[in-house]
Order: sequence, then structure tokens, then C-alpha cells
Amino acid sequence: MRNTQGCFSFLPDLSDDEIRTQVQYCIEKGWAVNIEFTEDAHPRNTFWEMWGLPMFDIKDAAAVMLELDSCRKVHADDYIRVSGFDSTHGWESLRISFIVNRPKKEPRFRLQRTEGAGRTVRYSLETEPAD
Repeated sequence: MRNTQGCFSFLPDLSDDEIRTQVQYCIEKGWAVNIEFTEDAHPRNTFWEMWGLPMFDIKDAAAVMLELDSCRKVHADDYIRVSGFDSTHGWESLRISFIVNRPKKEPRFRLQRTEGAGRTVRYSLETEPAD
């Protein structure tokens, strides 16, 4: 089971041109673009490390792509994602978030189902070692 977080996670990995297109879309919408990274992309891990500060008021996706390249050089074997934050009154939240880099050997997750007393069923995610 592949890690599927954010937009486009069920599609093949995005090329740099496709990433640039999505970043430019965020910029045209007036959203702040942010780059984050983590070693542990478990679905419950919502606190990723920020790469620099969010990029407000940029006009061209090239600036974000330059920062993404820098982040990839340092964190080549980590998960990296790009997010677009909409600060418009009433939204004030992420509008888009997608993974742009994955480790060469990605850990797998398995859904564990446990039946309890009565009709109680509990589900948990277990991490399997990378292949």
C-alpha cells in the first residue's frame, strides 16, 4: 500500500513541469506556497518540518522550484510536499497539498482489524519495513 496523502497521491509521481504548473496555479490564486519534509509520512504525522518560510507574494513558480531543488539536495531520501495556503477570510487553511519527493525505499502500511466484545471492531495501521 503506497503512502497516499494530499492531492494527486493516487496518480503517478508528478514531473517537475507538472509541479511547476501546480505551483503557478497557487500563485495565481494568491496562496502562500510552502515546502515541508519528513522522514515519517505516517498518516497521523501531521507535523512536517518546514523548509524555510512560507513564500508570500511571489510572482513566479521558478522561486519555489529553486527552493524545492535545494530541499531535494539535502533531503533526497525523505518525503517532501508542497502546500498552498489560502489566507482569504473564511478559508484560512490549506487549499492544496501534494507530495513531490519520496524515499527510494518507501515503508509500507498495513491495516489491522481487531474484533472485540459484541460488535466492537477496532482498526489500526501498522508500519511494515521498506522493501
